[in-house]
Amino acid sequence: MAQLTSARPRSTRPKLRWWRGAVLLVAGVYFIVPLAAAGYFSVDDPKGYSFEAYTGLLGAPGFLDSLWLTLELAVVTVLVLLLLLVPALIAVRLGSPRLRPVIDVLCTLPLVVPPVALTAGLIGVLRWGPDYLMDTPFFQTFVFIQDPDFPLVLVIAYVLMSLPLAYRALDAGLRAVDVRTLVEAARNCGAGWPRAVFTVVLPNLRGALLNASFLTLALVLGEFTAASILGYQPFPVWIYSVGNSQAHMSVAVSILSLLITWLLLLLLATVGRERRHKTTTS
Repeated sequence: MAQLTSARPRSTRPKLRWWRGAVLLVAGVYFIVPLAAAGYFSVDDPKGYSFEAYTGLLGAPGFLDSLWLTLELAVVTVLVLLLLLVPALIAVRLGSPRLRPVIDVLCTLPLVVPPVALTAGLIGVLRWGPDYLMDTPFFQTFVFIQDPDFPLVLVIAYVLMSLPLAYRALDAGLRAVDVRTLVEAARNCGAGWPRAVFTVVLPNLRGALLNASFLTLALVLGEFTAASILGYQPFPVWIYSVGNSQAHMSVAVSILSLLITWLLLLLLATVGRERRHKTTTS
């Protein structure tokens, strides 16, 4: 018997999830309201609105020096982390898979060490060195890493602090790529080990490399504890020192720093999206 009623066509319109909108609204209010209040405070003036806090940044003493120092520290920290982690993780994937749990524990260990305790340990080592290494060539090493113009001791601290973040980003990228198959295919085509790694493996890890670099950069741009305790003045410490005398300028610099971080995040997302699009279309 023929059916008397036909099935109703299903609607292709997407169902609205009200709770998604509620979550986005709460998140937007949580982030935007404090930022808007800070922006209002930075331009508020008894005589009206003034943008002197923003226009006077370039002429503020120590602004460019501290910002340039922080960017230099960030670049060196990113390079050191990638040079340490990328070869080690690729070598473990190719030759010693049993060492992966050991590498995982070592790279995530800094998470359980507070920055204050880490900095206190560095101070202890720096004080111990001159007392016992005064008559040895290593004494100049301790002097060199504490150079105020470019304190390498901060790079050491930043590398340890950002090691778990960078490791997780790179490990996630390596889990998504069959490194052994890629290297074997490149070797069968006549490529040597260095060429196989640089021309085959690393291009497939570009997203992971960008994620690790961004996380490290964000940590260096916002790290205050180690630099303050060790007595150096990168950008976050400079913001704090300016806040004691020029509150409006301190808030203005903090807003600009946050916006720069957001722009870097958007740039990273754009680069990753373009990479996925090219991979899908090719």
